[in-house]
This record gives sequence, C-alpha cells and structure tokens, in this order.
Amino acid sequence: MMLDWQVCSRARLSRDPRFDGKFYIGVLGSRVYCRPICPAPTAKEKNCRYFPTAAAAAEAGFRPCLRCRPESCPGTPGWQGTSNTVSRALRLIGESGLEDGGVEWLAERLGVGSRHLRRLFVRHLGATPIAVAQTRRLHFAKKLIDETTLPMHQIAIASGFGSVRRFNAGILKVYHRTPTQIRRLAHQTGTQAGHQYLFRLHFRPPYHWQGMLDFLAPRATPGVEVVQDSIYRRSIAANGFEGYFEVSRDPSREALLVRIDFPDPRSLFGIVERIRSMFDLNADWASIVKTLRSDPALGASVQADPGIRVPGCWNGFELAVRAILGQQVTVRGATSLAGRLAATFGKKFDGPNGLTHLFPSPEALASAKLTSVGLTSARAETIRALARAVSSGKIKFEGVVDSEPFLRRLCEIPGIGAWTAQYVAMRALGEPNAFPSSDLGLLRALSLGSAREVERRAEPWRPWRAYAAMYLWRMAGRKSDAKSQRRNVELALQAGSEGQRAAV
Repeated sequence: MMLDWQVCSRARLSRDPRFDGKFYIGVLGSRVYCRPICPAPTAKEKNCRYFPTAAAAAEAGFRPCLRCRPESCPGTPGWQGTSNTVSRALRLIGESGLEDGGVEWLAERLGVGSRHLRRLFVRHLGATPIAVAQTRRLHFAKKLIDETTLPMHQIAIASGFGSVRRFNAGILKVYHRTPTQIRRLAHQTGTQAGHQYLFRLHFRPPYHWQGMLDFLAPRATPGVEVVQDSIYRRSIAANGFEGYFEVSRDPSREALLVRIDFPDPRSLFGIVERIRSMFDLNADWASIVKTLRSDPALGASVQADPGIRVPGCWNGFELAVRAILGQQVTVRGATSLAGRLAATFGKKFDGPNGLTHLFPSPEALASAKLTSVGLTSARAETIRALARAVSSGKIKFEGVVDSEPFLRRLCEIPGIGAWTAQYVAMRALGEPNAFPSSDLGLLRALSLGSAREVERRAEPWRPWRAYAAMYLWRMAGRKSDAKSQRRNVELALQAGSEGQRAAV
C-alpha cells in the first residue's frame, strides 16, 4: 500500500479523525508510533515516518504511543489498496488469528504458497502475516489491561498468549513497561462485576447511530434482541458459554460503548471482533461518500443522513434463517415468526430487559417441526435443509475466503435464491458490493419495474452497492411513512365529516 506523504502530513497536522486507522506516524526521536489524532505536540516533518499499518510500524522498530493508544483506533477501512488475497487473509486472521496452523495453513486456505503470501503482506502492509497477528494480539492485550479489571493471567489467556511469562515478556518488549505499570497509568476508577466488561470501540466519523437502530429495531428477534432507549442488546453463545452484550453511543467521543457479560474471558477477543463487524466500525465513510453523493437518486439522502452503515449480524446462520423467514412477507411478519421460532426451539436464557432465549442452533432446527410456529411447509423445509448443511459442515459462515463459491453452495438449497443470497452476503459476510436487486423496497425507492433495471441503475455505485441499498431502504421507509400519514389524515377528515353529518 503506497502512502502519499503529503496527504498524511496534512492529516497529521490537522489531527483529522477521518484518517484515524488509515496510517500511523513513527516519530524518530521518541521511537513511538501514533495515530493521526494523537494529542501530543506535533513533531517536525523531518522526524516523522508514515506506515500503512501498526504492524509495519512495529516491524520498523517503533513502539505504540501510550497517549493516543493505537490499539483503540478504528480498524483498517476495508484494506483498500491491497490485493484480494491479502484482504481475505486479513479477514481470516481477524476471525481466528493464526491459531489454526500458522502462515502455512493460511496460505493453503487462500490457495497460494506461504512465501508468496509473505511477499504480498510485506508489499501491501509493510509486515508479515505473523507480525500482523502478533500486533493485533498485543493491542487487544493492552486494551484489556486499560479497560478491564481482569487479572493478568486471564488477560494472557484472552489475548492468545500461551503463558503468563510470554505475555509479560511481549508487553515489556513492545511497551517498555510491565503490564502492572501500564494498568497503573490507566487510572481506572471503580471495579467491574465478575464477568462484565466495558469497552470503547472507536470509528471514523460520521456514524449514524440512529440509522443503525432504525434498521435493527423492527428486525430484532423477540426474546433474543432488544432495541430500547437508544441501546441495542442481545443474548449470545460462544464456545459452550452463554451471555449477552449491549451497545450504545458514547456521547463524549467517536466511539460505541460496549458492555459484555460473559463468563469465559478467552472468548472476549472473538466477541469484540464480531461486534466491530456487526456495527460496521471499520467502514471508511470518506471513500464511500465519493461514490454515492454525486448520484441524483442518492445525493440528497446521503447529504441529509451522513454515516449510514451496513448492519452486520452476530451469527451467519441466524441471519440466513431470518432472511428465509422474510421471503415474501413484511418485516413485521418475519420478526413475529422469528420470535416464535426462538421461543419454541431456542434455549431459555435468564437475561435482563426482555432477553429470554438464545437463538436456536442448527442442530435444534435440523429436524424440528417448524410448521408448528406458522411456517409454510416449503419454508420450513428450506430452513431444515440449511440447518442440516451447517450442522454437517457443508456450509460454514466462518472463515469464508471467497464469497462466490459460498453463495453458490447456499443457492443449491431449495428455496434460497438470489435475493436471500445477496442479503446474506451483505449482512453476514460483510460484502460491501452485495446488492439484493430484486428487493421490493429497492424497486419502490427507484421507481423501477424489474431487478434487471435496478442492476443497471446500480452499476455506478460499485463497490459500495450495499451502502446504496441501505439508503434506498431508508428512502422507501420514509415514503411508506409519508403515505401512511396521508392516509391517516384522510381517514380522520372523513370520520370528522361523517360525524358532522350524524350530528345534523
């Protein structure tokens, strides 16, 4: 990835938050690397070096700044400028690190040689795959030290170190301080209850939090998800444990507040990464808006509601089931069916504020009598077929390297077509160019009559068609609301007229 030093220099001097996470600044005098928004006095240009990733800065001998905390910055925005191979590799590293077999395993999954993969990483990111994975692990460990009261041995386990000794040595080497000294510098106030953790997950502004809630609220599965008082809350299961999390907007900074209640600290890294993906915190709005704002169909909406993101999901199987439930029914109808499904086949969960169930697992739905909750026989069989495919490992929503083969396998299941597959790609796989062109809401918003016309109309929006879909759905919802309001006014006027005639 080539960096334009003039752009980096202007962003550094202005402390522009839109560039946070896009590059890092190495300062020769102090030998630390910083975020573009670092509040420390600005160094002279001749003493600065620019790096595309934190791992590249670490490889060059710089250590993380304790003031601006590079571990807290938004993620790399879609890894722009990198090859498809590197982008897919980074997705796999984000899901499981290199715990499954190292660089050789990663290269095999991607269909390339390990030496070639290392060369690609150095060319595009300035660091090897191992360096990238180690930097992510150290950053997460630092975040746990600063933002939780976990004992150090649990932090070592949660951040993927094999032992406390390796954890202590790794932190000391990178930060030139012991974990205990770093925790003292964090000035934590108060204590956290035994399985509860509070994190701040940062993003590049703007971020339309209300727009995210407006989309999630009507689709929240009763008993599993709750949107209330500008907070999203849901039950979760991972690695044999159960818990919940809630997300709200941090009013004091460009971040979301995430409260996690989960008994297994080893799962924290995976949970936090899933939440980042679910709320699309790595998106680069500056790049997206360049494509969308000049379009006559989207320009006004983009201007009025900047920062709309594409909501992801907690679990790909759950999202796919929800998409099947939503075929040819209203959002409200699909939500009602999902609630019945969870209440009947999901595991009971004793959570706060209406969280009563976990969403059913594939094994629970593989042979369930789904017609008992109001599903048609055809839709019930589609869900059972999907559940069997996931249970057997034929379909996996984790570790998807290439979305096209995955979507082809998904469409082999009777009852799953292009609309469902594109919706799953958009929200479960995080594909920014996914686009369910046959969706009725998109047809209404664009006043077009066929999916083929919508596809042609959407060509200029590549590679951000998923974000365009979010704006079109929002526009369609407003049109529907306005139509309903006009209808209500007409009914009220009609009722008033009839009342006057009755009085006469």
